[in-house]
Amino acid sequence: MMSDDPSGAGNQQERPGIEQWIVGFVDGEGCFSISVVRNAVCRLGWQVQHEFSVTQAASSRTALDLLVEEFGCGSIIESPRHDNHREALLRFSVKRRVYLLDVVIPFFEEHPLRRAKRLDFDRFVSVLRAMESGVHLTKEGLRWVARETEQMNRRQPSRFLESSEAIRQPAHFRQ
Repeated sequence: MMSDDPSGAGNQQERPGIEQWIVGFVDGEGCFSISVVRNAVCRLGWQVQHEFSVTQAASSRTALDLLVEEFGCGSIIESPRHDNHREALLRFSVKRRVYLLDVVIPFFEEHPLRRAKRLDFDRFVSVLRAMESGVHLTKEGLRWVARETEQMNRRQPSRFLESSEAIRQPAHFRQ
C-alpha cells in the first residue's frame, strides 16, 4: 500500500528531536569539568571552578550556536590552538553555577547521556549540588571535591591534594 507521506514523515514522533541530537553531540564532544585551583583571595586559598563545554573547529560554529540557542545561556569562546590545524577552535562554555544548576543539569536529567560522559556528569551534579550547601568552603569539603575531580575526564591528580597544605593535614582527611 502506498502512503502519501514521504519516506515515513508521518512517523516523526519516533525520530530523535533536537534534545537527542544534543545528547549525542555532548556525549561525543562535550566535557563536564570541575577543578580546584589556587586563588589567594579565597578564604582557604583555593577555589572550585566548574564548566560545561563543547569544543569544535570554527567550521562547525553553527552546532555551537544551536547549543546557545537551545540552552539560552553560555557563550562561544575562541581558543588558541597548539597543534598543526589551521582552523580556529571554538568552545561553547557555561560556567555560571546558576545556569549549570537551573538549565544544564535539568536538561541532562530529563534527557540522559548514554555513553562515556554519564559518569562525569553524575559526579559534576554531585559536586555542584554539594556546593549549594557550602561543602567547598571547608578544607574537608575541598578534599572531597578534589577526590571527585580525580575520577572525572582525564583522571589527573588534583593539584590541591598534592599541595603542601593538603599533605600537612591529618591522614584521616586525605583518605
